Amino acid sequence: MEELKVLPIWFWILLVIVLMAQSTWLFIDARKRESMPWLWGLWGLIQVPMPIIFYFLFVRSGWFRREGQKDEK
Repeated sequence: MEELKVLPIWFWILLVIVLMAQSTWLFIDARKRESMPWLWGLWGLIQVPMPIIFYFLFVRSGWFRREGQKDEK
């Protein structure tokens, strides 16, 4: 627990800003693509950078397509 006390306050503020921005972008983009926006938004709120990497791999690249899902190309 002592390691956390060493980190400066600006680090924690920056982390919150990055998590909020990532979560918001994932939610909005997933909603446009009809691809589970709440899941992506919540996951993006608790972790960085794995949610955005997986989002680009599975949703944006087209590896994961549900039946009836429209393509926005």
